[in-house]
Amino acid sequence: MADVGVGETVLGAGLACAGGVAWALNARHQGVRRARLLFAGGGVVDPGPTPWERGLGELRRLHDRVGAEWWSLVAGLVLALLGASVVPVVAGAAGVPVLRRVGKARRARLVREGRADAVIALCGVLAGEVRAGQQPGEALLRAERDSGGLGEAQAAALAAARFGGDVPGALAVAARQPGAEGLLGLAACWRVAVDQGAGLAAGLDRLDGALRAERDQRADLRAQLSGARATALLLAVLPLFGLLLGAAMGADPLRVLLHTGAGLGCLVAGAVFEGAGLWWAVRIVRGAEAA
Repeated sequence: MADVGVGETVLGAGLACAGGVAWALNARHQGVRRARLLFAGGGVVDPGPTPWERGLGELRRLHDRVGAEWWSLVAGLVLALLGASVVPVVAGAAGVPVLRRVGKARRARLVREGRADAVIALCGVLAGEVRAGQQPGEALLRAERDSGGLGEAQAAALAAARFGGDVPGALAVAARQPGAEGLLGLAACWRVAVDQGAGLAAGLDRLDGALRAERDQRADLRAQLSGARATALLLAVLPLFGLLLGAAMGADPLRVLLHTGAGLGCLVAGAVFEGAGLWWAVRIVRGAEAA
């Protein structure tokens, strides 16, 4: 018990010293920046980034260059060196494809949401152009330039509008891409306006309102589910805090987990239960979003 108390005291003192040194370095840098601004004679002086900003920038560039999924292997190598075992390396390598799949799903979601926002912007701008007296084809061309467009998803529709082709059909084909489903409503409004002479601007206003309401509903649902996501993430990282706490108390949990039969059994069982819990939490959240 005395050794544990001494270890905790040394650890706390080391952390306090490190925090003091970091605070002193940052305060010194801020003082230099203030002095440069004071003696600049009223001119604009760029003091440059702080050491913390430079460090964060380097980490961000390294993260973009390496990829988020490879940090799993890096963490496995670090734990392998600390625990003198190859088990963390195997686990880190197994986590690379999982994290890559998660990253691809996140990027696909961002692209899908970007397309949905572009469709909403297109409908609003197109309604304004038609209300200003533009013909539907010319209004679509102008709205594409003003709204930022949908990239390849809208190229066929623009070509049809420019050369007198089947604009609703081209819009229906473009709506097959994830996030561009709102173009089906635009195609329906276009077809009704051309075939029956109905007001295109009024239909576009209603479509724009419906798409905005749907986007706001998704955002509200995502905000309500953020608490569940945060709870699942906290429960997922709790074992890491347990390992850090055990190391701080001098229990050497890595040696127990990686070099004893009971520890390996607990590690495998914990990993299975951890993975099952995360899978179940993600399944519940996705089910709520789909509903």
